[in-house]
Amino acid sequence: MTLEIDVLTLFPEVISGPLAASIPGRIQERGIAVVRTHDLRQWGIGRHRSVDDAPYGGGAGMVMRPEPIAAGIDAVRRDDSLVVLLDPGGEVFDQGRAHDLAGRSHLVLVCARYEGVDDRVRSLVDLELSIGDYVLTGGELPALVVIDAVIRLLPGAIDEASTVEESFASGMLEYPQYTRPPAFRGMDVPAILTSGDHGAVARWREEQARARTRARRPDLLGEREERPRRPGSAPESPG
Repeated sequence: MTLEIDVLTLFPEVISGPLAASIPGRIQERGIAVVRTHDLRQWGIGRHRSVDDAPYGGGAGMVMRPEPIAAGIDAVRRDDSLVVLLDPGGEVFDQGRAHDLAGRSHLVLVCARYEGVDDRVRSLVDLELSIGDYVLTGGELPALVVIDAVIRLLPGAIDEASTVEESFASGMLEYPQYTRPPAFRGMDVPAILTSGDHGAVARWREEQARARTRARRPDLLGEREERPRRPGSAPESPG
């Protein structure tokens, strides 16, 4: 099944350029995902195609009007659509949500700009997502982050093993990786990785992943260890 993604934005070129390169470009060439961009100005108000206005109550900046966004959503929304607003106040996007979105058939991503959207737009969307606790100039870069994270999880997009062992797939950061040369500026590849003992390598990687997570993101390890176990189930296997 092909995942279809429609992006509503004031700057379509910001979306289309990066997605044409590297793995996202190949995924689209192979028909695994289809990404379409739509300029919100085509639904703008009046002959100047206005999409924003000054905020009621005063204040700096401009607010995106609800009518162009509503018209854009109405134009692309289907029965199977999930409409997502990229907004700093939304749910923080993570790997679990990426897997959820990868299982959908049609996503509509709405990119806010300026001081954000008229709050009535929120009643038109199914989900609000943020990529972190900071503010960007618009929702286009967050949309790219979401698209890239989602389409690489689609069946046939990349080597399945790559998505199983990477960071966050198991609830922890990924273990350290090494390649040639065996020695670099006084630093050697851990001997266990060249030992040929696959069991020992697996145990080392598990230990390293846990140690790295504890040092850098203890919040992830805490959530993992506190997760309730189903009655009668075996302990969860890390890594």
